[in-house]
Amino acid sequence: MKIIFNRSAVSSAIAPLMYTVSGKSTLTSVDGILIEAKFPDTCVLTTFDLDKGIRITIEAKVLEEGSFIINAQKFNQTLRVMDGEEIMLEVDNKMVASIISGKSSHKMSALAGSDFPSIPDLVSDRSFIIGQSIVKKMFSQVSFAMGNNDQRNILNGTFVKIDDDSITMVACDSFKLAKCRRATELTNKNTNGKDYLEYAFIVPAKTVNDLSRLLSDDEEALTQIYVTRKHIVFVIGELTFFSRLVDGEYIDYNRIIVTNHPITVIEDKTRLLSALERAALITEEKVAGNVRAHVKLNVNEGILRISAISAIGSTYDELAVEHTGNDIVIAFNNRFLIDSIRSCDTERVMLSLTSALNSMNITPVENGYEEKGVEELFMLLPVRTKD
Repeated sequence: MKIIFNRSAVSSAIAPLMYTVSGKSTLTSVDGILIEAKFPDTCVLTTFDLDKGIRITIEAKVLEEGSFIINAQKFNQTLRVMDGEEIMLEVDNKMVASIISGKSSHKMSALAGSDFPSIPDLVSDRSFIIGQSIVKKMFSQVSFAMGNNDQRNILNGTFVKIDDDSITMVACDSFKLAKCRRATELTNKNTNGKDYLEYAFIVPAKTVNDLSRLLSDDEEALTQIYVTRKHIVFVIGELTFFSRLVDGEYIDYNRIIVTNHPITVIEDKTRLLSALERAALITEEKVAGNVRAHVKLNVNEGILRISAISAIGSTYDELAVEHTGNDIVIAFNNRFLIDSIRSCDTERVMLSLTSALNSMNITPVENGYEEKGVEELFMLLPVRTKD
């Protein structure tokens, strides 16, 4: 194999490829980039850590076709320090890869392309097209609630449900739940005999985090998504991202959401977050290896009192709020509370409560919000306190 490519172009392509390089596997092949040089002037770069992978096609001057694997970290580091914009990559019959730019050259070992792990099918008859910014925003809103090494593996990811005209995402663990729904235009190019869309799958947590970095905020940018029985594929411009799905049926989240809370508190989102961030100076300070993470909310006659106390000090805030129902004193993990409120896409939020031992719902307050086809709900369980 012998190819010449632009250093800036290949360096830009390698940056996302590094997301799916294993680095911890005993298989040398998954620590590398599969480089496939094809006539005329096409170079396909692939990384795959056995759970998720990325494939990118870039332009290159192909002098000799071939397929080889080169260590991703070493290749990336070498490109960074080479001078010049034109780079030649050559692999000889002794499996030695030479990277040459001007009078500088660097050599490293290579593996045969046939040693690369088998890649799943990247095209399916089950697909749809959706705006990248919508998927990215919704992932960012619910991802904080995903399980972290939860024994119930289905909770270690985000549940995604696709209907004919909307997308719903749900994430939860033993303490918190986030649910977002957006009405949006979905295009289905491969209906497989159907004239409507209806898919449901669970995207793993690591995949959600990678997609949050790969998807664009541009409201005009689109992505085509292919769904198979075990994998999901995102086509993002010249980049193709693919990942295993979490196997299993997601929990009946609607059954555990309480909607008839008798107590409500409405407050400006920014003011409430500012008070909770001040409390975080106490709740997130480690003392003797422990973190006293809860914050107490005391709602009494239209005043919300926010307090926290630990061995290093205490904090107290008062906010005038819109309050209906009985007075209540309740405590929460402060970081979970902050993340839930911050994810609510509105200027004002409503806290809906029943008692100090029951879950609280956090929802947006905005005229015409439901008419826009937007639904957001964040549920948080309280913590028991002795004081």
